[in-house]
Amino acid sequence: MYIISVCAEKGGVGKTTISLALAVAATQAGKRAAVIDTDPQATASKWTDRREGEFPWIVATPSSRLRAAIDQAKAQGVEFLIIDTPPHAGTDAVEAARVSDAVLVPVEPHLFTLETLPKLRDLLKLAGDPLTIFVVSKAATQGKEAANAAEYIRTQGMAVCPVVMHLRAAHRHAGNLGQSATEYEPTGKAAEEARHLYTYTIKLLKQRSVPHGQEESTRARA
Repeated sequence: MYIISVCAEKGGVGKTTISLALAVAATQAGKRAAVIDTDPQATASKWTDRREGEFPWIVATPSSRLRAAIDQAKAQGVEFLIIDTPPHAGTDAVEAARVSDAVLVPVEPHLFTLETLPKLRDLLKLAGDPLTIFVVSKAATQGKEAANAAEYIRTQGMAVCPVVMHLRAAHRHAGNLGQSATEYEPTGKAAEEARHLYTYTIKLLKQRSVPHGQEESTRARA
């Protein structure tokens, strides 16, 4: 089972949108996917209340029960697990990052958000410096703000995802219906970006890590 945390210091940067987009894309790719919603705002949990499909599973879980929720997901055959963390990254985000194969950090291309990155990077060091990728999110579809933000992040010594999640109405409309953009408008730009983000994430995980639950068998073969 692969575990991905989605963390951010600032709220409103597209954290839950990315979490749900990845989970739905994984489901559409034939994976049993789930989202552990540790955000007190419960946006992902409210989203699933509007949803008709069974998968991905969304489980509202306090951070104190995170490891138990992960064990339950593993026992139920979940293959792709997303942890949607609260904004204002703190001990909850550190714990989520510590148990994850990778951390995705949505970054709005705005100085107010970019200025929070050093604090988040320091917090992730407490989690053991997990594989962390910064995703430019909610960027305008025209202009250079996405490219400029990505360049700024790189100058800080951080890895940037090549996929930009632009600010597109399809994400908002889909969420209102308990859907992701890949369901609401399958051939649209928002759906295309969501699928590319999922493909990139899976490829990265396969290259850089062993899924949770397979560590023992890997060591046995070594």
